[in-house]
Amino acid sequence: MDFAAGLPIFVITLREALEASLVVGIVLACLAQAQQLYLKGWVYRGISAGVVASVLVGCLLAGVLQGVDRLPGPYTPILKALLAALLGAIAVGMLSWMLLWMTKQARSIRGEIQGQIDQALAEEGGGRAIAVVVFIAVVREGFEMVLFLAAQQNMANPAAIGAALAGIATAVAMALLIFRVGVKLNLKLFFQVMGTLLLIIVGGLVIGVLKNLDLAVNMMGLTNLGLDYLCFVPGDSCLLGPQLWNLASWLPDNQFPGIVLKTLAGYRDHLYLLQAIAYGIFLSVMGSLYFRGLTDKGDSPKAMAQKS
Repeated sequence: MDFAAGLPIFVITLREALEASLVVGIVLACLAQAQQLYLKGWVYRGISAGVVASVLVGCLLAGVLQGVDRLPGPYTPILKALLAALLGAIAVGMLSWMLLWMTKQARSIRGEIQGQIDQALAEEGGGRAIAVVVFIAVVREGFEMVLFLAAQQNMANPAAIGAALAGIATAVAMALLIFRVGVKLNLKLFFQVMGTLLLIIVGGLVIGVLKNLDLAVNMMGLTNLGLDYLCFVPGDSCLLGPQLWNLASWLPDNQFPGIVLKTLAGYRDHLYLLQAIAYGIFLSVMGSLYFRGLTDKGDSPKAMAQKS
């Protein structure tokens, strides 16, 4: 895995970690306004618990993937392909839903957090409630990062982990510049650009999910299980229909610049009809919902930070 292949991991982790960092910054700002900064230790406990939970989930998924990879038997490749398709589908669903949800919630998230903190301060044991608010924010974004790494089958890849850590470090640095130094960043534009990149990257995951599903069905048809009827499309594809292009000799997707197009835009040097249709439908539907959400009036992520 080289720099180009690590770009989508960096983009995903930067965006998700910055969202969590902004929530943490808002909580700390609310405590400062209420002159209750002695409770900030609970904020750090919530951060730590969220990070630990995300790491544990990552270790669990990595163990499952490695365990499947080491399973003996002729059906192991089928199981690997099915698992890759399943994780990819879950990642597509979760990342898409969270993108739309966060676009909508950004308009009111500061008010909601303010209300939660005020309620926590008014009750006995409010520090624990504050920790829960922070924990949920951190673990939600952490789970998305872990699922994306799992879908990319890069859970144990040092380069992938390095790209993820770089994205997290950059997000934390940006949050510190905003809340501690008072740097004015155009967060609205940042999240719009990152959201658009995320849509395109997730569209690439859709193509990968279909490829893995087709591979699994193809291998099933070659076994002695009597499942050859599943492969009903003639040619080298079982489910994807006719091949639209084969650009392996002109623009291979495992070499520069093809690998950049693959990791960021879903490009494949071999593309089939069903993949192209699914990719187009995903970008059309999700893009319409996403950009419609951006045009609604309300608090943007930039306003969310500035009001803090």
